[in-house]
Amino acid sequence: MALGFERDNLPSCWQEFDHINRYWDKNTGLPTAKLLPGEYYVTAHNEAITTVLGSCVSACIRDPIVGIGGMNHFMLPIQNAESELSEAGRAERYGNFAMEKMINDILRNGGVRENLEVKIFGGGRVMRGFTDIGKRNIAFVKHYIATEGFRLLAEDLAGGLPRKVLYIPRTGKVLIKKLYNKHNATIEIRDESYFNKISKEEEVGDIELFD
Repeated sequence: MALGFERDNLPSCWQEFDHINRYWDKNTGLPTAKLLPGEYYVTAHNEAITTVLGSCVSACIRDPIVGIGGMNHFMLPIQNAESELSEAGRAERYGNFAMEKMINDILRNGGVRENLEVKIFGGGRVMRGFTDIGKRNIAFVKHYIATEGFRLLAEDLAGGLPRKVLYIPRTGKVLIKKLYNKHNATIEIRDESYFNKISKEEEVGDIELFD
């Protein structure tokens, strides 16, 4: 099948995900959504979701009964030492928004909260010259899952290397590849740019968090 024809025949996605880069992956034979920092994607089709994580984290969440699930890609904004309480609260609200936006889409399209299962990835120490941002992201996502009472089935977290993650919500299968060579500078620059952007955001609930 010609590549152009395959692209023309990707399964439809929900309107809010029109901006997500989607393509046919010749290795898996599946339509695939590729996430950048700050994005998420939810699907009921047999397709894959992939991203490359440095210091960011991804939660892969699905309802295995109805076969709907998604993945996000986010990190927390910085805490300001001069206003620690307000900034800590802001970071928590930002993380909650990143999780709840995706979970609400899963539930709105037929998922059941009690059925949800979670796998989490990322949080590497990739950004040189910063405090361990990945560690903060890991602490947040683990606390969130425990607080909400979700089933955590798998994790691959921390370490000094970026990782490529491919998730298939229909089956729950995850493929992980550690990235040993240094495209890593590109990933570090991308993470730093995203980190600086979200740390300057004034409104946690602004839709620009997911542009």
